[in-house]
Amino acid sequence: MRLKTVKARSSTKKYKVRIGPPWLTRFERARIVGARALQLSLGAPPLIPLSENLKDPISIAKAELEAKALPISIRRILPTGEYEDIPINVLL
Repeated sequence: MRLKTVKARSSTKKYKVRIGPPWLTRFERARIVGARALQLSLGAPPLIPLSENLKDPISIAKAELEAKALPISIRRILPTGEYEDIPINVLL
């Protein structure tokens, strides 16, 4: 059985989200912040310039997400097996 996939276009200006809401859900946001905070705590370099109020990995990860500095895509999967890879810049 061949599954149908939906791929994100390179241009995010006119991209329409076909699976799920057109924003980042709280669960996706928590997963991204948690994964990035773990990377930072293990020694990964921050992707944004740090200010004095950004000291712990979680606040740095949140700031990176809000600055759209993370090169991450969200994969949303339907029960039929169909999925869509969406860059987080489209969802923010």
